[in-house]
Amino acid sequence: MSRLGQYLNRSSKLLRDNASRILRMEGAEEPSRAPKRLFTFNSREDINQFATGCDADVGGLSTVHFELDESTAKPSTSEKTATPHGITVNQPTGKFWGEMSLAVRRGLEGQIRGGYAGFRSKPRSTLFGEMTEDVSNHEYLALRVRALGHPRTRNSYFVNLQTDGPITTDLWQHRLFFRRDDGGWEDVFIPFKDFVLTNAGELVPHQVQMYRERVRTVGISLLGGNSGVEGPYELGIDSISAVNIEDVTDISALEKVPTDGTQWQRPPVL
Repeated sequence: MSRLGQYLNRSSKLLRDNASRILRMEGAEEPSRAPKRLFTFNSREDINQFATGCDADVGGLSTVHFELDESTAKPSTSEKTATPHGITVNQPTGKFWGEMSLAVRRGLEGQIRGGYAGFRSKPRSTLFGEMTEDVSNHEYLALRVRALGHPRTRNSYFVNLQTDGPITTDLWQHRLFFRRDDGGWEDVFIPFKDFVLTNAGELVPHQVQMYRERVRTVGISLLGGNSGVEGPYELGIDSISAVNIEDVTDISALEKVPTDGTQWQRPPVL
């Protein structure tokens, strides 16, 4: 689809969403708790909605790639199931990969810090302003992902949300915890209430409630700098959705969020 076609499609969707909000305000329509698909990663058009960045942009030596992986489109002989440990994905998916390095270019030692890479959705303009997502009627951010690459890089992924507001450098962040270590697909559910507010790489002292009515961008970053992690990394991603407890396919996947601050590390602003 052409860029103009995508622009008009977004405009049409925003108009429908706004009309739906007006109906709900007038009491003519109840807020929907149905799962809400935010992003899919099954076509080149899907992948092109995302921007990438890494420390190489400022003098580091890490690399970053985000592309369509068509190898996951191979048919499976097993029936698709609804449990995290039985998920099969028979369609192309997103592939976020590269080499995480803590080193920097000669002459920049001590001036910059290496060790990060990430991708995030691009702002989506329409005829009626920027398109955002309303997830105020949903409890969890659901990601269908698989962790590959070197085992030591699998514990340094973070999910980043940007909401509409006057401070454009604010970023909501949460660790991406995996339950599998065999490279298989799984559904990860993160409560929106457990994201923490950061600004310019620092934890905001006075935390506030997330403005979930207008989520601007969604992204994932790999932060090796704080934990001293480097090496090849790879993350497969199929979809990102907003869901409620009745949509959680495996309650055991809702592990308790750490309270020692390990759900947060300094995020770069991509």
